[in-house]
This record gives sequence, structure tokens and C-alpha cells, in this order.
Amino acid sequence: MKGKKLRALGVLCGEIKFKQLVTTPKKDGIRTMKFEFATANRIIFGAGTSRQIAEYAQGFGKRPFLITGQNSSRAEFAVQALQNNGFTVTQFAITDEPSTPIVLEGVTLARDRACDFVIGIGGGSVIDGAKAIAALLTNDGQPLDYLEVVGKGQPLQNAPAPAIAVPTTAGTGAEVTRNAVLTVPEQRVKVSLRSPLMLPDVAIVDPELTYSMPPGVTAVTGLDALTQLIEPFVSHLANPLTDALCREGFQRAGQSLRRAYENGRDTNARNDMALASLLGGLALANAKLGAVHGFAGPIGGMFSAPHGAVCARLLPYTIEANVRALQSRQPENPALQRYTEIARILTGDPAATVQDGVQWIQSLCADLQIPGLATYGLTANDLPTVVNQSKNASSMKGNPIQLSEAELMHILEQAL
Repeated sequence: MKGKKLRALGVLCGEIKFKQLVTTPKKDGIRTMKFEFATANRIIFGAGTSRQIAEYAQGFGKRPFLITGQNSSRAEFAVQALQNNGFTVTQFAITDEPSTPIVLEGVTLARDRACDFVIGIGGGSVIDGAKAIAALLTNDGQPLDYLEVVGKGQPLQNAPAPAIAVPTTAGTGAEVTRNAVLTVPEQRVKVSLRSPLMLPDVAIVDPELTYSMPPGVTAVTGLDALTQLIEPFVSHLANPLTDALCREGFQRAGQSLRRAYENGRDTNARNDMALASLLGGLALANAKLGAVHGFAGPIGGMFSAPHGAVCARLLPYTIEANVRALQSRQPENPALQRYTEIARILTGDPAATVQDGVQWIQSLCADLQIPGLATYGLTANDLPTVVNQSKNASSMKGNPIQLSEAELMHILEQAL
């Protein structure tokens, strides 16, 4: 626990930590810059790396609480490896989006079994659930004591139990983020439990675990990854480190998402998308997201809609709305040039315009069969509620420009 507290202060060996982006003009024309970059204490990337999970778990304890998705057999390799190395494994499944009741159920079981660290093996829902359970395992109270927006937003008093995150999809980047998105059923919202202490101790990103993803899951998770590269890049909190990560991610996703969807056994494409997802997670954790994710939280809380599919459907319309607003109200904003840069990287055309980039994304969404939001039950009557809730979402604060209610409404109307 002591090491994790040191890490949070930015003094643990191996962490890069700076202050958040601020630029200050000087008399000689030179601009100073301060920003922050923090991530999981250890990141392991590469095909087959997950098979060494018992090695990476050494030093955290002997009683892991292993969280999986609906298909727990996908984590059998880890159970066997851990048991063969003297660990006593308690398993727990999160079969849907993580909710406050499910997290409390997990915390209760982990305490009953005297578990001393947490492992999440699955998609973003599993990893978010694992981070939340690790946090509440060492902190008293209820999830609503710590949740933002609808809860008290209290800071964690104690470092979470050690956590290992092993993604089996290529989309959320949750293995390197400092929050857990939870559904609050009684309020029909999805909000975050957030703390710098919640960064996993170890993130194991093994592209082999994504090879079996069906095309539909590949599509929505991959488009989520792309969204989580675009939004931090145009965020007003972007910094040189997140910029570099996003640019690399654009290249990987642009050349490989369609290929991974068409042929799940294309190992090069799977490697690219696993890396793009990781890069997006690193970027969003240290810059900010934007209006797409500002909408996605409320919609995900109100309807049973895959997060990645919601983001994919909203992405091109949100880009168009942002560009129009920037051109009208803030033509000097650097985000305008950044949207052009994104278009040129994704299309491979050095002369591409923002509209070319939007059309590229729309064509990709059509080819990947991303449906309209009405598919999930959203109607025109729901739009005012979504707009109202989205204005309070933390992600909305990272958008490059504040959008009006009318602009937000128009995005949703187009995405229906």
C-alpha cells in the first residue's frame, strides 16, 4: 500500500508526472509549459504476455479476487497459472455493465474471502468493475460516497487494493485510466468513481486475447478506441505527450480497424488495435475527453446501448458541430487545425479537409454496420433529458468549445 501512495505523489521510480497543461507567454517570446502525465505503475504489451500473469502478480499477496465477464472460461489460463504458483483464487463475474449493486456484491465477497489483491480480465466493464472493487475494498462507505455528479464525490482516504488489469478487447483503454464508470440504476445514469490512486498497478495488454472477438465487438470497441484518440487530441487539456500518443494511435487505427473487423485472425491488425486502445487510454487519462463521451454516459445509463456503438454513432456529427462552433466563435482555436491533421492521418491524404475526415469516419461506421441510436430505444422525446444530463458530465468539460443546447440537440437528432 505504501508504494501506491508514493506513486500517487509522483515519486515512485518509473512514473512520469508533471503538472497539467498551462502555457504562459514570456517577454522574450518563449512560452513555458506545465502538464501532468501519470499511468499504471507497470505496462506489459505483447502477444502471449498474459501467460506470465503469475509472475507479474508476485508481491501483491496470495489471495487474488479474479473478476471476469460472462464467459469466465476465457480467464481459465490465468486461474491455472495462479493456482500452479500457490495462489488461492476467488472468481467473480460481471456479466453486464458494472453497477453500484454489483460492485458492492463483489466487495462483500472479496472481504469474506480475505482477498488481498484484484485482477480484472475482460472488457472495459470488467476492468472498471475491478478498479472500483479494489478501491472500495480498502475504503469504508458506499459507492455513492465517492461517485461524481450524482454522489458525494468524496476522495478515497486509502489506497485501493493492488490491481492487475488484463483487457480482452481493444477499445476502452481502461487498463491505464484512473476512473471506473458505474451505472447507478436508481438514477438511470452512468458516472465515474475517480481517483489518481485508482491507476492499476500492472496493465497486461496481450493482443492474443482479442483474436476471438467477433466482428460486431471488434467494430464497437475499435471505434471507441478511435474516439478516445480524437477527443484528447482536440481537448483544451492536450499536451505534447498525449499528442504524440494520439498521432501514433491514429496511424494504427486508421490502417487496421477495418482489417481487424474483416479478418479477426489478422494478427498485425489486432496488434495495432490493441496498441491504439492502450494509447487512447493513456491519452484520455492525462488530457480529457469531450462531447461524445459527455453524451455516452447519460445514454448508457438510460438505455441498454453498447458504449462503443454510441460513441461511433455520435462521433462524426460531434466533429461537425465542434468545427462549426469553432469557426463561428473561436476561429483562432488550435483545435481547428488539429481536426484537419486527424483527417489527413486517417485518410492518408495530405490535402484532406475536416469534411474528408468526417466522411471517412461515416463510411467506416457504415461498413462496420453501426446503427442509429433509435435502435436502442432512444426517441426524440428523450433528447432534452439526455442534453440536460450531458451538460453535467465530466467529459463535456474537455470539449474544445462549449456547445449550446441547440447544438447538442442537433447532434442527437442526427444520430437517431
